[in-house]
Amino acid sequence: MTMNNLDAKRHTLAHLLAAAVLERYPHAKPTIGPAINTGFYYDFDFSGGAAPGEAELPELEALMRELLPLWKTMRGVETSAKDARDRFKTNPFKLDLINEIESKGELITLYTAGEFTDLCRGGHSEEPAADIAPDSFRLDRVAGAYWRGDEAKPMLTRIYGLAFDTKAELDAYRAQREEARARDHKKLGKELDLFFIDEKVGKGLPMWTPKGTAIKFAMENFARELERAYGYEHIETPYLGAEELYRTSGHLDHYAHNMYAPIDMDGEKFYLRPMACPHHIRMYQRRPWSYKELPVRYAEIADYNRYEKSGELMSMIRVRKFQLTDGHLFVTPEGLKDEFKNVCRMIIDGMRGLGLLDIVTYRFSKRDPNNKEKYYPDDEMWNHAEQVMKESLDELGLAYTEAEDEAAFYGPKLDVQAKNVNGKEDTLFTAQMDFLLPQKFDIEYVDRDGQKKRPVMIHRSTIGSLERVFAFLIEHYGGAFPLWMSPEQVRVLPIGETHHTYAAEVLAALNAQGIRATLDASNESLGKRLRAAKQEKLPYVLVLGNAEMETKAVTAESRDHGKFEGLALDAFIAKIEKEILERA
Repeated sequence: MTMNNLDAKRHTLAHLLAAAVLERYPHAKPTIGPAINTGFYYDFDFSGGAAPGEAELPELEALMRELLPLWKTMRGVETSAKDARDRFKTNPFKLDLINEIESKGELITLYTAGEFTDLCRGGHSEEPAADIAPDSFRLDRVAGAYWRGDEAKPMLTRIYGLAFDTKAELDAYRAQREEARARDHKKLGKELDLFFIDEKVGKGLPMWTPKGTAIKFAMENFARELERAYGYEHIETPYLGAEELYRTSGHLDHYAHNMYAPIDMDGEKFYLRPMACPHHIRMYQRRPWSYKELPVRYAEIADYNRYEKSGELMSMIRVRKFQLTDGHLFVTPEGLKDEFKNVCRMIIDGMRGLGLLDIVTYRFSKRDPNNKEKYYPDDEMWNHAEQVMKESLDELGLAYTEAEDEAAFYGPKLDVQAKNVNGKEDTLFTAQMDFLLPQKFDIEYVDRDGQKKRPVMIHRSTIGSLERVFAFLIEHYGGAFPLWMSPEQVRVLPIGETHHTYAAEVLAALNAQGIRATLDASNESLGKRLRAAKQEKLPYVLVLGNAEMETKAVTAESRDHGKFEGLALDAFIAKIEKEILERA
């Protein structure tokens, strides 16, 4: 029977790769080789001799195509643990797998195609030669991988392959990946000089260049304006906190693995804060509140420090020091649902304003009631919080998925998710309901009957961490940022030396209006200077010659809107001021 299952084809190709490797490198010890979402890989131990690098992949790929017609069928047979050990007695990795399978009481099966037999659970093409098109796969790259993902175990060589049903699908994926690589924020960040991560400063500690900082300020201004429109007050709190603060909040019990070691000052312990909620709570508690004054909405662009393992760091997406557009609300229980819905509306407005609305998805993250260690043990509190959040999301008509065991330790959350250009999904930021911290800190307000009542907290971000959302903005726009956030909005190019004085006047007029503009009066040709501006993806370039100088005008070349000739300088300034104001 011929199968048309892509995962089965990919799994079969992993076996075919192992067969080709053993033919060229008889000393190799195959370990495991699964299908993955773009193809397959196989891990090998080459410690007994030479190992292939990426230069040898074309030869191995050609050998796979030679072997494929000989793989008419692929069949599995059950065997005993003893026979399996005898077959793989010189391969400690296979013996490890056999012992594990036997300990679980599972069947041990061997699959054979051509002259190659491997230990496997199955899920292959039964007729590989008929199922798999010879031009539908290719070997991709070589990487290192620890056996079983354990750093204490041997380092293996992992060979990745790409595989699809047809050559056309393979070619389309490769073209898409090349486009993704061109938009990767790590690549563009360096090419456009937007940020810098220096090993001497420290891993996971990004630095914003002047151009990157201009974008950062634009994001901050956008976030603060949006917060003010939704009734938030802006505050500033320290990036340190005393030990008792985090003891009360529960972070030292539930989040210590992400916190840095304490700093001893005069016998008192302080921590670099991983989050600002305890600070905002103490800000709220500085005075008594009436129900008439609630909700209280605090917002802050707050500095955070979180310990991330070196292997988990990823440029600007996962760092150790970052700034979050953070906020906390103190709400009456009766007003919780409406206020949470407003938080969701603000999140949508924020993503729309940044141009990211179409790339984000929403996840309703709940607790696993069986995980007693991770979550605060109060079933009534959790059930009520999850019910209110679900009703809020449903009443807004927000499309979302549900995920168990993804909540914060103190409450359910709405996660705003996005995939980077390489397909990895990350949480941009969250909105969370919290009935627990108000209890822990004994937060109060006075109700209409004069009695002290407990408010509910909402933790939320406006546009997420500036570092992470910056990475997604770079990739989404491919470095061609909209005018309002572009680090350099206009570049002025005088054609010749006689136009330098007028070019300086134009530059001064632009800068006087707060427009980020520069002057390129270098000795390079106009064509070369124009090409450089376009490579830097600048929104506007002004070319100034005799005609423009005589009429006090500009010729503007727009990245997005074409060319404007003989435009009065005042009219040009008014045009782009409007575009910046509207954040087009």
